[in-house]
Amino acid sequence: MKSHILSNLAGSIRAQQEFAEASADRIVQLVQWTVATFRSGGKLLLFGNGGSAADAQHVAAEFVNRFKIDRHPLPAIALTTDSSVLTSIGNDFSFDLIFVKQIQALGKRGDLALGISTSGNSPNVLKAITTAREMGLRTAALTGGSTKPGGEIGAVADLVLNVPSDSTPHIQEAHLWVEHILCELVEKELFA
Repeated sequence: MKSHILSNLAGSIRAQQEFAEASADRIVQLVQWTVATFRSGGKLLLFGNGGSAADAQHVAAEFVNRFKIDRHPLPAIALTTDSSVLTSIGNDFSFDLIFVKQIQALGKRGDLALGISTSGNSPNVLKAITTAREMGLRTAALTGGSTKPGGEIGAVADLVLNVPSDSTPHIQEAHLWVEHILCELVEKELFA
């Protein structure tokens, strides 16, 4: 078990290192877009499924409350949290539209839509990114995969940060790392 623990950790570190090296410029771009969104009175709309839904909620909480700096709240909304909205859209229309309809209701030009999909192929995230772009929102995606980097979402989002790994846990670990970097750098830019 000890060798498995150490091997798993090494794999996670390798995935994060490769991601950071390949995506540093795009991470800076995401920070700049997020700062510009908040400065112009826009909001950050986050969404994903499963662990990515938890990530969306985590990031929204960091921006609305605080990450490292006690400061004014920032407008970030996780589109994964309202069970009545999610289940009514899923029941009346389709699970594929649970984020689309919220983007249509809450999104406006000047906002930033950030979709999170480990595979890069989640249909509801793909449709929401497509809708957001059509409405004039900037769109970004956190994805994963080495065989088809970014998946279908990678071909649609304005900015794609893809973890070049096929290990779902390692992709998710790298997503959490970049989400924390995003929160930290946005706070520093706006409030340091």
